[in-house]
Amino acid sequence: MRRLNLEGPGSVRVVIAPDSFKGSLPATAVCAAIEEGVRRALPDADVVRVPMADGGEGTLDCILGATGGEEIGMTVAGPLRWPVRARYLLSSDGRSAVIELASASGLPLLAGGTDALRADTTGTGELIADALRRGARDVLVCIGGSASTDGGSGLLRALGVRFEAADGTELPPGGVHLANLERIDMSGVAEAVGETRFKIACDVTNPLVGPEGAAAVFGPQKGATPDEVVRLDQALHRFGDVLARDFGVRVHDLPGAGAAGGTCGGMVAILGAEPVRGCELVAETVGLPAALDGADLVITGEGRLDRQSAAGKVVSQVARLAKERGVPAVALAGEIVHPIGELHDIGLTAALSIADGPRTLPDMTESAASLLAAAAEQAVRLRLA
Repeated sequence: MRRLNLEGPGSVRVVIAPDSFKGSLPATAVCAAIEEGVRRALPDADVVRVPMADGGEGTLDCILGATGGEEIGMTVAGPLRWPVRARYLLSSDGRSAVIELASASGLPLLAGGTDALRADTTGTGELIADALRRGARDVLVCIGGSASTDGGSGLLRALGVRFEAADGTELPPGGVHLANLERIDMSGVAEAVGETRFKIACDVTNPLVGPEGAAAVFGPQKGATPDEVVRLDQALHRFGDVLARDFGVRVHDLPGAGAAGGTCGGMVAILGAEPVRGCELVAETVGLPAALDGADLVITGEGRLDRQSAAGKVVSQVARLAKERGVPAVALAGEIVHPIGELHDIGLTAALSIADGPRTLPDMTESAASLLAAAAEQAVRLRLA
């Protein structure tokens, strides 16, 4: 096992590149806690903090911290159309924008009660529309953490797209009503929309429909009952059929089309959006590859580590980049669910739980910073052995 070199020139370089611990600490706070632990073992370490995200919640803050720009706040329609405060990032030159769907249409905004059939993404579309009015023509939409299964129809509606039933009436908001979709009217879409390049950052590869689709896999997380999952899947099937007929793009089985309740599929077909792996995009934007050059150790982490973490999560991306450079990579997590052998194959050296004994989830959440620091100290001491 490669040891940290304390005898060569210069100090030991430790890169800290975790995701947020959702419901507990943002990635910046996770970095701070880990650094505290690193310095207990190595007071003179050269520590480089690189907060990470996977294209979902927290991505905007990571990009803002790395690139700067103007944070724009505004009131938009929440998932069930009550007003919420949301924000997005406009670049310093005003030409590009980063939109975080969770800010306007995220699951935590449903604290007052869920409605899986009728929740939609209108507020996210309002953020995009505002960015276009300000001149942005390069828009990245980060779509993790959604509260809806509407195929992105609310987002598209806010950009001027009209979804109509057979009698010509406009469909009400909500994914369930897509079952009655007959026609998509683009006449109200502003010219700026067609001039804009859209990218979608996501961390899942689920198709739009079927047993691995948006409704079946993610619907229950958003409050959908088994019967509602079936209805939403049928509605998305109809949505996909009309998209294929009118736009010539079949998204039923497209990997990633089911992300954010099908938002990815709707944006790909109607806006020509390009899906990108959120972790890869964030890593490049925040400069993680360069930070890892010459590093002696990288510490990453996320709230829960399991076999799914190998598929597009922060830990997997950090491990891959570390392996390419021969840098040992250690992951800290609130919970580790085995098997995680695929993560080791990718490049993860070791995974350590921050739990120090039996604890309740609220207790773990409240104590996350101190637990992270303690685990980080032990990880570094192990590499010194």
